Parts: sequence; structure tokens; C-alpha cells
Amino acid sequence: MELFQVDGKMDGKRLAVSIAVPVLGGAAAGWLANRNAQEKFKRLDKPGFAPPPATFPIAWNILYTTMGIARYRAGMRRTNKGMEDDFPSYNLQLGLNFLWSFLFFKWRLRGTALIEMTILLGAIALSAQQFYKEDRTAGLLMVPYMGWVLYALALNASIWEMNDLD
Repeated sequence: MELFQVDGKMDGKRLAVSIAVPVLGGAAAGWLANRNAQEKFKRLDKPGFAPPPATFPIAWNILYTTMGIARYRAGMRRTNKGMEDDFPSYNLQLGLNFLWSFLFFKWRLRGTALIEMTILLGAIALSAQQFYKEDRTAGLLMVPYMGWVLYALALNASIWEMNDLD
């Protein structure tokens, strides 16, 4: 349980909220953006490196959980130093993350989604860097998320190129 302790302390409520926001927000955004869009998505041409559809909810639940833990750890460090617990870049990347599903699936703006994801990747990198300054583990917890979004960026670009361009 050392992962959840910062400076020997653990705040269970704060940890739960830090994890719940991305997990529940991601689930809600995914559900709202993907309803009635799955059949259309199945018909799109996809590159050979596209994973099976079941991979996405598993990967995203893990990533949302780890980013929540990272947010918790960095926030706890700031609070323990008597500083304000605020990370605008984290909030920005989380909002961009949720927006991407609407752009790509619901509104089928694949090119716009690609541009947005590039900005998202920069916001994630900035968040990771800020977290790393506060807590090394928090910064490193963001690395798999950056890797997955980089992979998703390539997937988005390939799908956009292989299908009708917007």
C-alpha cells in the first residue's frame, strides 16, 4: 500500500475521488459518445495494428486509475508542503481526453480528433512533468498513459487515412 501513502500518510477519501473522477468521467464520456456509433465504427477499415475492441475498456480503466493515483500523489505532496493542490494541465488533459471520444466516434471528425489528440498528448506530457516535480512516482505513473495516447494517435491517423477524410 506504499503506492497510496505520501510522506507516510494516506487520505482514502481523497484517493477515491482522485480515481473516481477520471474513471467515472471516462465511462460517461465513452458511453455518451459511443452509443449508436459502434456499428459504424465496426465497418471502418482499420490498420493491422488495431487491437480487438475489448482491449479499449480494459486499457482505459487501468489508465484512468493510474492517472487518478498520480493526481492523488502529486496533490498530496503539494498539500503536505502547504501549497495549493491545483494542476490546470491535468484538468485540461482530462477534458481533452473526454472530448476526443465525441470528436472521433459521435461526430466522426477524425481529422479534428487527430489534431485534438496531438494537443492532448502535449497536455499529458506537461501534467507528467509537473507531477514528477512534486512526486517522482506520480510523474512515472503518467508514462503508460502517454504511450497509449501515442499509440491511439497512430491508430486515429491510420483510420482517418483509410476511410473518408473529414
